[in-house]
This record gives sequence, C-alpha cells and structure tokens, in this order.
Amino acid sequence: MYFISIFYKQKKYQFIFCLLGLFLIYSNSVIYGQNGEHYVLKTLVIDPGHGGKDEGAPGKHSKEKDIALSISLKLGKLIEENLPEVNLIYTRKTDVFVPLDERADIANKNKANLFISIHLNSNKNTEAYGTETYAMGLHVTNGNLEVAKIENSAILYEEDYSTKYEGFDPNSSESYIIFTFLQNTFLEQSLNYASFIQNQFETRALRKSRGVKQAGFLVLWKTTMPSVLVEAGFLSNPNEEKFLMSDEGQDYIASAIFRAFKEYKQVIEEKSQFATKIESDKLNNSVSDSTINDSIVSFKVQLSSSKNPIDINSPFFKGVSPIEELKFDDTYKYTSGSFNSYNDILEYKKQLEEKFPDAFIIAIDKSGKQIPLNEAFKILNN
Repeated sequence: MYFISIFYKQKKYQFIFCLLGLFLIYSNSVIYGQNGEHYVLKTLVIDPGHGGKDEGAPGKHSKEKDIALSISLKLGKLIEENLPEVNLIYTRKTDVFVPLDERADIANKNKANLFISIHLNSNKNTEAYGTETYAMGLHVTNGNLEVAKIENSAILYEEDYSTKYEGFDPNSSESYIIFTFLQNTFLEQSLNYASFIQNQFETRALRKSRGVKQAGFLVLWKTTMPSVLVEAGFLSNPNEEKFLMSDEGQDYIASAIFRAFKEYKQVIEEKSQFATKIESDKLNNSVSDSTINDSIVSFKVQLSSSKNPIDINSPFFKGVSPIEELKFDDTYKYTSGSFNSYNDILEYKKQLEEKFPDAFIIAIDKSGKQIPLNEAFKILNN
C-alpha cells in the first residue's frame, strides 16, 4: 500500500507539473519581448531568508534571519543608488515571518524578472566555509539535499503546512521525489546568474567559492522567473561568522551580488537587443549571409572567461575542438569556431549548447579586437 500511495502521488505531481510547465513556457514567451521589442530586466525581488519566529541557522553569536536581512537591505540600497530604473521589491524589510509560498507569490504577482533569496549556511563540521549559489533542480549530492532540508524546514512554522504543501515533509528524502517531474523553463538563466554571483564572490569579495549547485528549494519552486538562492557563508564556522556579522563583511557580500546582478542585466539585455537587431535585419535583407573576407570580421562562440588562464587541454573543454585563447585587457576568453557568416556561427553554436548552454557569439575585427555584434553588422553592411 505504501508504494501504491507513492505511485499515485507521483502521478498527481506529474500532472501538476505538466500544467505548470505549460504556464512557464507561455510566461517565458511573454517576458522576452513582443512586437520586436528587446527584453529589459525591469523588476527584481529580493528575499531575505527566514524572519520572525523562524530564526534560520543559528550561529554562536548571531542568527541567520538577522544577517540575511542586513545583507538584503544593503544589496537593495546599492541597486536603488546605481540602477534606479529597476523596480525593487522585498519579500520582507523587517523581522517578520513570511511563508515560503507567499514569497514566490510576491514575485509572481509583481511579474518579477529575477528572484534572489539570501541565506546563510550551517554545518556540523565547524571548519566548513565558503559561498554557494543554488538554482531550482535535483540534488546530485547528499550535501545539497541537506542544505535544501534545512532551508525548507521553515514551513514547519506555518499552520497546516502538510495540507498547504501537498503532504511535503522537508525532513523526508522521499518527499523530494516531486522535483523529479519539474521542468524548470528558467534553469539556464538561473544557473547563468548563479555563476555570475559565485565569480564575484571569488574574484572580488575574495570568498571561497563552493560552486553553483541545484537542489529542491520550496521558495524557488513556484517562481515563474529566473531564481537563485544564495548561501553567503557558514555561521557554524567561527571565523566566517565573525566576517558575516561585520558591516565590512556584509558590504562585501552585498556588493558582490550587486555586481553580478548588474553584469547579468547588461548581458541579457544586450543579447536580446542583438537578437532583435538580427531578426530585424533579416526581415529587411540588410545582413548578407554570404561569406565575407576573413580579414574584415569573424564570429566566434565564447565558451568561458576567466581572470586566470585555463589550459585549453583541460577536461572542461573535453569534446570541443579547436579551443582558442584570447586575451582582452586582463581577461582570458576561450572560444571555439571562426566563421565569416553569422548563419554559420549560429549553426555551430547549436552544436555546443548541450555542453555549454551559456555559450554566446562574439565578433572580432580585422585587428583582432572584440567588437559589439551590432558594430560587426555595420562593417559587413558597408
């Protein structure tokens, strides 16, 4: 009877997620522009984890709910001062308890373009330290599952949580089977932004990066936009707790998340603008697909970039050849392919997307300098 019950629960959730998937696909098509308009990231929701009666992870001298709120408010201030065009919304700005499903509802009702949930980590091993950023998905390690269990346990403070969350038990590994049916339309964008955050943590905030990960977080479950959950450090580690309790430490964390947001916003808006321009030019027959002389402009697929050089024979690039290393200013960029026709590079990029879903096209002029795609099209047109 137990396994029959599990089977019917699976079928029930499979049906629910099919409907949710259709909604997300429709939502995605609306968000990314209509009538030739390129995408603009207009609304951001910042979600300080826990709050009120839910104190979150305990440190020896601190509480997760307090530090999460402080970092969130500092992040919001940076956005208000530097990106005033962004509509900024908080799930909480004071020490109050907000149920997990209501946090997602706030983002959905306000048609947010990005959802950032700020948290602090904890571990029985008091030597564990560093940052990690999660997107909604299946856990691949027990460690990821344990982090999800801790954060999801916030529902235990909610009345009638068993009915509200369809019998979900945050402490039962079997409950996480529901996420096996989740098809996250925004997974690529979420992982992309998560990678920006981790890069900023490591290179600018000088924190140990524990990487970009996936796990089943209820707070991300029903959001209908790219969403990430940031674990900004371990309160169980005395040294890291001291850093996270300090104004300077919180400033470093907030500014890293802000710079990642600014970079992500710029990248996706530029990509959308270029895509809109390409489609417009195709309709007007203003971009030629014929082969252009090699010395004028070439298109390449950028796979990765780094402040430090990466061995082109690294397993990271396994299965892709040739790999070319380019250096612009103080950044190393790693590309594959070189075509004079934009249609050809588009087809080549499709071949690489399974291994490098965040790969994108760049243009190089005859002097070897990287130029914006719209400038490359002007050169070709002339």
